[in-house]
Amino acid sequence: MNSRENILGRIRTHLGRDSDNAASGRVAMETYLAARTQGPRPRISGDLMARFRDKSEALSSTVDEVSAAVELPAAIARYLLRHELPMQAVCWPELKELSWREAGLDVVSRGVLGSDPVGITGCFCAVAETGSLLLCSSPETPAALSLLPETHIAILPAGRIVAGMEEAWDLVRGEFRELPRAVNFISGPSRTGDIEQTIVLGAHGPYRVHIIIVR
Repeated sequence: MNSRENILGRIRTHLGRDSDNAASGRVAMETYLAARTQGPRPRISGDLMARFRDKSEALSSTVDEVSAAVELPAAIARYLLRHELPMQAVCWPELKELSWREAGLDVVSRGVLGSDPVGITGCFCAVAETGSLLLCSSPETPAALSLLPETHIAILPAGRIVAGMEEAWDLVRGEFRELPRAVNFISGPSRTGDIEQTIVLGAHGPYRVHIIIVR
């Protein structure tokens, strides 16, 4: 038993949960979540994609758009050339079959190393209210790929942009039977203001976050 299961097992024991009453406990939990009331929220209306783009750029992310996934390799190649970055990257398994070499890119799907310059990922969804990406970890969507390289490129389907975090969590609960091991909200490049309250990018993660919206 790993440490995570050990901790969860202790919680189940404290709550008196076992295989006999697990189903009724889940029903009670889902009933409670369904009946919850939301607190005050800002009104989010209009074009969610435009709102997301504005908010993301305000957080120092850069944003591009393509019409279809087949255009992604060329769009990424243009971005890397424009910023004089290495034309090599590590990507999530779901992206490995794109025509990377035709665009002049050396892209592989494997475990990420600290020396890898660029990480290319998808994302679970995005939040228009804050300009944040939401990534859920799994063996096929490793979190480290968005955290270790100095440049993180995220692929975002336009239909996965939601108004607020409430809608984002509704998607997570609706599409996962159990919550992922990690859920990360990414709001631009990593930053710190510890020294004289001067913002420095790339303090403990990527220097750059580039988002490509697939319309």
